[in-house]
Amino acid sequence: MKTKLFSFLFSIVFILQLYAEYTANASVRNFTKPLIVIILATWLVSATRLRGRFHKRILVGLIFALLGDVLLMYQINQPSFFIYGLIAFLLCHIFYIRAFILDHKSNPDYKNPYFLWAVGAFAIFCSGLFFYLQPRLEAMQFPVLMYAIIITVMAIMAVNRYGKVNLFSFNLILYGALFFLLSDSVLAVNKFSHPIPQSGALIMASYMIAQYLIVYGTVERRLVVTQTEV
Repeated sequence: MKTKLFSFLFSIVFILQLYAEYTANASVRNFTKPLIVIILATWLVSATRLRGRFHKRILVGLIFALLGDVLLMYQINQPSFFIYGLIAFLLCHIFYIRAFILDHKSNPDYKNPYFLWAVGAFAIFCSGLFFYLQPRLEAMQFPVLMYAIIITVMAIMAVNRYGKVNLFSFNLILYGALFFLLSDSVLAVNKFSHPIPQSGALIMASYMIAQYLIVYGTVERRLVVTQTEV
């Protein structure tokens, strides 16, 4: 029941946010953007009661994402807010990584057959994107590199959950991580390389889907073997 209710509320915000992006309606955009994470965080707390460390770490990640959303909303008038927003999302991914590590610790002896493939694929993708953008980054080279490394680790750790949690939760969070990569990649290319038509709608759509899937996967998470606190 809670999943249906919060999914319905989220879908309304999703549609309104995309409407605001397509029509460049700043007032609607600024109203709905914070609601993305607020609704998801409320769902997470309501469904899990924050019973375990995994839930708490995902919640902290969402709080930093909310901060990042607010900062990026006002970067037009305050250009420095972009770097602060980048730091906020960096911390968001660090807490997601810390949550995913708990699943690894639940069954550390399990050998994930996809782990090395994931490390190679994500490393090639993110390093390729960075070197493509690098000539245009100027003073942003180090912050963007650090962010690329952290989000790559986040995606790799999402893959590392395979075999340690129920398959439904694994798939949801993995797809969420992939949508996060898509959102941030489009944002980076649009900001530092060349404009992408309707980039705002694409960035926000993929970002909203990413956060929704990660929270849904957290709510549905069940450990296969419990050798650590949940």
